[in-house]
Amino acid sequence: MIASRDGEAVAVHRAVNAAKSPLKYVMDPKEQYELQTSIEDAGLDLGAIYHSHTRSDPVPSQTDINLAKLGDSDQPSFPGTLYLIVGVKGAEDDLRLWSIVGNDVQQVELQVTE
Repeated sequence: MIASRDGEAVAVHRAVNAAKSPLKYVMDPKEQYELQTSIEDAGLDLGAIYHSHTRSDPVPSQTDINLAKLGDSDQPSFPGTLYLIVGVKGAEDDLRLWSIVGNDVQQVELQVTE
């Protein structure tokens, strides 16, 4: 989870993949709650949720879209939250930022500053 202030990422909160799979990610509900509480207690917003695609381009899969629009008991949806997908199948990581609202999937400009 990436915490933000005024649309700028200010902190990264890593979560353990409870699925223990290179093909699927699941956040433990307790850990997810603790991370969200930590972000809110710091006066920040949940700016983005990030994960990697190990075997495909960093484009939202149908599973990603379904989780974003519907959620389920393990992965509630987060309206207005962006999704950063990191493609790691090539020699260099490929980062792409997405807005997923219902079936509307739009790539969003990602600006990286040091």
